[in-house]
Amino acid sequence: MESTPLAASIPPTALPDDLYCNFPATVVSHIVTSSIFRELPEPDVQILASGGLRIPAHSGILASISPVLEQLIDRSRKKRSAEEVISIVGVPSDAVVSFVRFLYSSRCTVEHLEKHGIHLLALSHVYMVPQLKAMCTKDLAQRLTIESVVDVLKLARLCNASDLYLKCMKFVADHFKFVEKTEGWQFIQDHDPWLELDILKFIDDTESRKQRNRRIRKERKLYLELHEAMECLEHICSEGCTIVGPYNVEPKKEREPCSHYSTCHGLQLLIKHSATCKKRTNGLGCGRCKRMWQLLKLHSSICDHSECCKVPLCQKFKQRSSPDDGNKRKDDAQWKMLVRRVVSAKAMSSLSLSNMKMSDVEEERAIRQRRIGSFRLQSGRRQR
Repeated sequence: MESTPLAASIPPTALPDDLYCNFPATVVSHIVTSSIFRELPEPDVQILASGGLRIPAHSGILASISPVLEQLIDRSRKKRSAEEVISIVGVPSDAVVSFVRFLYSSRCTVEHLEKHGIHLLALSHVYMVPQLKAMCTKDLAQRLTIESVVDVLKLARLCNASDLYLKCMKFVADHFKFVEKTEGWQFIQDHDPWLELDILKFIDDTESRKQRNRRIRKERKLYLELHEAMECLEHICSEGCTIVGPYNVEPKKEREPCSHYSTCHGLQLLIKHSATCKKRTNGLGCGRCKRMWQLLKLHSSICDHSECCKVPLCQKFKQRSSPDDGNKRKDDAQWKMLVRRVVSAKAMSSLSLSNMKMSDVEEERAIRQRRIGSFRLQSGRRQR
C-alpha cells in the first residue's frame, strides 16, 4: 500500500455503473440520493490498478471483508498520510474491478469468473477473502482443459487450494498423453522439476491404486463364486437339482432351474465326473477330481452344522483338522485366509443387497406418498 498521492498525469478511467451495487446494508447505512454512488459515504481510499486505473473505495467496507486490507489501511493511518492509496498491480485492471465489486456485493457473475477466474483466485488468496476463493476454485475445477490445467495446477499449489490442486492432478493423470504435449508441461520440465516429479509420482500412485482395486474386485468376485458354489453344493446334496441329487432323491430333469443355475450345473457335472473318473480309481490323479476334493474341504471349513450335514466327507474333514487328531495337522495359513475371505465376501455381499433392498423400499414409499399427495390434491379440487 502506498500513502503518496497519485501522479496527476494518470488519466481517469470510467468505472462500471454497477461497481457499488448491492453493498452490505450492515456496513453502510447512509442514503443520500438515488444515485448508487451517492448512497455511500464519501470514499476515503483509492485502489490503484494496472494502467493507472483509480477505484475510489471505502476503508470500512474493505477492512470488514479482508483482514489484509485492514492491516494496510491501519498502517497508512498510523503514518498520517495525506491520501490513502492501495496498489493492486500484476493483474488486469478488469480483474481488480471484479474483485472490488465482490468486496461490496459478495457476488461474482459467471461471466466474470470465466474471464478472470485465475486472477480472482490469486487476489482472494493474497487478500484473504475465503468466500471468493471457494467460488473461484469451484469454477476453475469445472473449466479445466488440456491447455489450461498446468497453469491452474501451479496456481492452486501457490494459493494452497488443495481441492483444486487434487482435481488438477487427477485431470492430468487421466489425460497425460495430451497434457505432455502442451507448452505448460514443457515449461514445468524446464523450470520446475519438483512439480514434474510430484505429478509423475501421483500418476504412478493412481495407476497402482487402480491395479490394486481391479485385483481386489477380481478376488472378491472369485470368493463370491466360491461361496455360491458352497450354497449350490448344499442344495445339491440336500434337495437335488436337475441331474445330480442325494441317493434317496431322484433328480428331476423337468425341475425349474435354481437361482444359481450356471454355477449349480457346472458343479453337478463336476460331481458326476468325480463319481465315474477312471484316473481317480487307478490312483493316477485327476485335476477335476482334486478340484472337487478342495470344494468339499472348503465346505467343511465353512459348515457350522457338520453333525447333520448331508454333504459328503464334511464331518471327516472336521475330524481330520480337529486338535484331537493324532497327527494334529492344521490347515496352513493360506487355506485359513481363503476360508475367512470367502465368508467375509458373502457377508459384504449380503450387506450390500440389504442396503439395496432398503433403498428400493424407501423409493417405493416415496413414490407411494407422491401418489397419495396427488390423489388428495385432485380430490380437493373436485370438492371445490
